[in-house]
Amino acid sequence: MKKRNGAIIGMLALISIFTMVSCASTEFADDPLDLVGSLDLQRYLGRWYEVARFQHPFEKTLVGATAEYSMREDGRVTVLNSGFKKSLDGRYTSVQAVAWRPNENEPGALKVKFFGLFTSDYLVFGLDEENYQWALVGNNDRKFLWFLSRTPEVSDELLEQMKQIAESQGYDLSGLFLVPQKAR
Repeated sequence: MKKRNGAIIGMLALISIFTMVSCASTEFADDPLDLVGSLDLQRYLGRWYEVARFQHPFEKTLVGATAEYSMREDGRVTVLNSGFKKSLDGRYTSVQAVAWRPNENEPGALKVKFFGLFTSDYLVFGLDEENYQWALVGNNDRKFLWFLSRTPEVSDELLEQMKQIAESQGYDLSGLFLVPQKAR
């Protein structure tokens, strides 16, 4: 019973977060992110490691976090977000979602739906367009941010490049969290 209550409390917390974020007004509301001009979903599929992110209650305790993308028969993308609770030896946890591109004229703008209930923007505004080895994902109000890489760690130079791109897009990186990772 305690496990079920914990799941219900977690889901209610997630509902509250998405409600607050979707209702919040920000100084960037009229200044959308400058998204990548092309995004080949086939090349984007596979595993991405979270190198850095903004902390939010729904993943605040997760380390070793990854996102795994796979194509569905209907052309949408299955998203499997996973990680370990509190430490790299902690309990493994995951959540599945579905993503899609609502407008082919905006290749970097995707939508993601969690639990069949909540839809959120997934905006790709930085990408290694040649090799698809790193990506920057966020939203227009600059409250969500993920630095993603195909490898668990990136060079200091690449991390600085990612930071510069995010800052040039209006992100304040004072709350950036470097995600501990281990090779899987």
